Amino acid sequence: MAKALPRVTYSNNGADFRPLHDWLDEALPGFRRTILGQAWPNVMAGRHDVTGRAYEVLCPFDRNLVVARLVSADRRAVKAAVQAGREAFPAWSAMGWKARVKFLRKWAKEIDRRKYELGMAALYEVGKSRLEAMGEMEEATDLITWYCDEMERRKGYAQALRRSHVDEETTCLLKPVGLFAVIAPFNFPVALACNMLGAALVAGNTAVLKPAPQSGLTSALLMETVEAAGLPPGVINLINGAEAGPLLVDAEGVDGVAFTGTHQTGMRIYRKLASSPYARPVICEMGGKNPAYVTANADLDMAAEGLIRAAFGLQGEKCSSCSVAYVEAGVKHDLLKRLKAMAQAIVVGNPEDRRTFMGPLIDETAAERFQKVVKAARLKGRIIHGGERLSGPVFNKGNFVSPTVVAELPPDHWINREELILPVLSVVAVASLEEGIALGNRNVYGLCAGLYSGNPKEVETFLALAEAGVLYVNRRTGATTGAWPGEQTFCGWKGSGVDGKGGFGPFTIPRYMREQSLTIMRG
Repeated sequence: MAKALPRVTYSNNGADFRPLHDWLDEALPGFRRTILGQAWPNVMAGRHDVTGRAYEVLCPFDRNLVVARLVSADRRAVKAAVQAGREAFPAWSAMGWKARVKFLRKWAKEIDRRKYELGMAALYEVGKSRLEAMGEMEEATDLITWYCDEMERRKGYAQALRRSHVDEETTCLLKPVGLFAVIAPFNFPVALACNMLGAALVAGNTAVLKPAPQSGLTSALLMETVEAAGLPPGVINLINGAEAGPLLVDAEGVDGVAFTGTHQTGMRIYRKLASSPYARPVICEMGGKNPAYVTANADLDMAAEGLIRAAFGLQGEKCSSCSVAYVEAGVKHDLLKRLKAMAQAIVVGNPEDRRTFMGPLIDETAAERFQKVVKAARLKGRIIHGGERLSGPVFNKGNFVSPTVVAELPPDHWINREELILPVLSVVAVASLEEGIALGNRNVYGLCAGLYSGNPKEVETFLALAEAGVLYVNRRTGATTGAWPGEQTFCGWKGSGVDGKGGFGPFTIPRYMREQSLTIMRG
C-alpha cells in the first residue's frame, strides 16, 4: 500500500496527502511499539561495536519516551572506524566510477524502499511534522540519484587536453581524496548525511559518518540500508556521540572533513585541518541568517505565506530559515497583519498528529535560547505574536514554543544579525529595497535570501546585489527554504561556507576530489 502513497517534496504543499496521513495513522503506533527504545551499536567494516559510553536519546515531544539507546564512541572506537574506512578505500576507489554508480543506485533504491520507516524515525528523534519528515526521505533518495547522474554526465570527470606532439596523450582527471569524516546535523539527519555521503562515495572516497547525538536512530536504520544494498564493508562506517566528533576530526588517517552545522564549529574544524603539514579538504555548510525583502510592489498575501513557511517550518530549526524580513515602510503594517493572522493559525503540537505544522524545539538548550531572544525582543522591540513557552497536557512533555513575530527592533540589533535556529521572525522597516539589501548583506552569513516584488527592476537589483548563494524570487512555498537536488544548488557564501560552492548541484562532486594531470608519450 505504501508504494501508492503521494510523494512529498518541499514545494508540493498543496497536494492531497490524506492517503499518506491515513497510512501513518495506522503505521505510527506499530513503529513506536517495535522500533523505539532499542539499543543500536556503532558499525565499523560491517561489524557491530559498543566500545564507549552508553547513552539514551529521548523524544523531544515526549521526554518519557526513549527513542534509541546508543554508544558514544571512545578514542579506540573512533580509531577503529577510521582504520576500517582506510582499509576499504583502495578497492572502492579502484573499482571505477561506473561500478560505484551501480552500488549507489542500489543504495538509493533501498532508502526509497524504507523511506517511511526512516521518516517515522525522524519524526520521533527530531520532532519533525509528518510532511517534513517524509519529504526529507524523498530528498535523500534524490540526492544520491542526482550525484550518480552527475558522475555519468561528467563521464567520471576525465577530460582530454590539447597536445604539443602527435604522439603525446594529455588528460586532466579528478581522483578521490581518501577517507572523509562526515559530520551531519540533527535537523536533516538523513538527507544531509546522504548529501555528503553520496557525493563523497560516488567520487571514490570512503567515509566515517558521525551524526548529531540526537540522530542515532535514523543513522542506524540508514546503515541497515547500506548493508542491504550490498555496499562493501568499510565504505561507510558509523560512530555516535557528542564526544566522537572532536575525536574524529583529530584522528590520524582522516583525509578530509564534510560538515554541516554551526559557523563556530565549522570554522574550528577548518582552522584545525588548515594547521596540518598540508591542506586537507574541508567542506562546510555553516548556517545562515537568510533575509527576505518585501517591497511596496509585492503581493502581500504571497509574501506573508512564503515568510511564514520559511520562518516556522521545522520550528525554524533549519539553516535556511528566514529569521529577518526587511519590508518597505509603506506596506509593513499590512504585512504584519497578515503575518499575525497566519502565525495564529499555525498548529503547534505532537508531530504524530496530522494537523501539526510545528513540533517542539530539539532540546532544553534551544528552549532557553528562545527565551533569551524573546526577552531581548521585548526590551528593544515589540512582540506581534507569540513569544511564549507553551504549557498544557501536550506541551508539558517537551520544549514547545509559539511561532513568534517581532517588530521595531533596531536594524543593527543582534537578533537581526545572528543565526537563531528558532521560530522567530523579525520584521524591519526600510525606506527602499536597496537599504534593506545593504542591511541584509552586513551579516556574516550568505546562505539564502528571498524577494517579493512585482517590479522587474527590483528583481534585477536583488539578483545583482544580494550576497547569498541561494536566491528565491516570489516563492510562495518558502521565502528562503525548499532547495531540492538538481533544481536548486545549496551553496553558502561568506560565513555560510568555505569555498563558495555547495551541495545539490553540478559543482558538488569535485569538492570531494583532487585534480591530476597525465602526460603519456605513445610513440
